[in-house]
Amino acid sequence: MNPHSYDVVVVGGGPAGLQTALTLGRMHRSVLLLDSGEYRNAAAKEMHNFVTHDGRSPEEFRAAARRDLQPYATVEVRDRRATEVADDGGRWRVTLDDTGTVVARRVVLATGLRDTLPDIPGLSDLWGDVVAHCPYCHGHELSGRHVGILGNGPHAVRVALLLERIAARVTVFADGAELDEATGAQLARGGVDVRPEKVAGVRRSSTGATVGLASGADVEVAGLFVSTAFAQAAPFAEQLSLEMLPSGCIRIDELGRTSRQGIYAAGDLAHLAALPMPLASVLTATSAGLLAGTAADQDLLAEDHGQPAAT
Repeated sequence: MNPHSYDVVVVGGGPAGLQTALTLGRMHRSVLLLDSGEYRNAAAKEMHNFVTHDGRSPEEFRAAARRDLQPYATVEVRDRRATEVADDGGRWRVTLDDTGTVVARRVVLATGLRDTLPDIPGLSDLWGDVVAHCPYCHGHELSGRHVGILGNGPHAVRVALLLERIAARVTVFADGAELDEATGAQLARGGVDVRPEKVAGVRRSSTGATVGLASGADVEVAGLFVSTAFAQAAPFAEQLSLEMLPSGCIRIDELGRTSRQGIYAAGDLAHLAALPMPLASVLTATSAGLLAGTAADQDLLAEDHGQPAAT
């Protein structure tokens, strides 16, 4: 085989990409894993809700996963960024940021999403630590303490009610919005406080964070949950004209196949049409990598033996 040609190129070195490479390596497929060094959960000190890995840092997890790949001779890992994926006459040409190119029979996209935080001073400095997004990943560590939720939409209300049985006290910071009567009543029944004032800023404190309100009041919380806006972290969905979902994620089938034959997607950049949004979880990203790797291997097998491609 041409040294620059692979059965599968996996773009993205997070949990989904690492698991895809492992699955394909175990089947002796030639695999190139491209890792740009950028990860959605890079700011998090610990990851949770993943059996056997609860409390492990994302960095430690990635390092351990790379060690798992070392025994597989057909798996190559490069710390390089892919800049383009293009059709190359029945194969896929992947351009790297060092101007090199490689060719693959299949490509798995595992580049994830990029979060945009609300525009509030100090919030980004605490992101991944005192400030988090997912109560399933970071809620338990705040047991018996005062927890804040920044926002005024359905996500904020849902997170507040999820945390009500975990935290000693929950406060929703509505940031200048007036909640409708039904929402206010629902939060009140759950024992959730609401502060309607605009949030002027957030800063670290000895107990977690101080939420400064435009009224001049300060409120101390142990942790603060926010809803982020997210977008594709890489340009490949647009480059390849992949079918997208209203969430901004790539539409896939149950095995990670996209609308372009030979292109797969794994992790939180993609989800089934039946779901409203991706699940932002290391465990589900890893599972998606297993499925995409298996689908790519099965489709290559069919191609090698003259069978019709799966649809």
